[in-house]
Amino acid sequence: MACNVGTIDRTLRIIVGLGLLSLVFIGPQTLWGLAGLIPLLTGIAKFCPAYRAAGLSTCAARNQS
Repeated sequence: MACNVGTIDRTLRIIVGLGLLSLVFIGPQTLWGLAGLIPLLTGIAKFCPAYRAAGLSTCAARNQS
């Protein structure tokens, strides 16, 4: 899998993912917080299937491999 998620995008995905995931344990304690797994995993993997389908990439050209 080629990298298609850049550094800033990756950081924001991880922060948002952890924030949403925290809703399962604190706050309203709703299972909707499990939706945070999607941005968290795509941020960790540096790959987003939706970006690939749309032909987008926020990675720098030298980091793609």
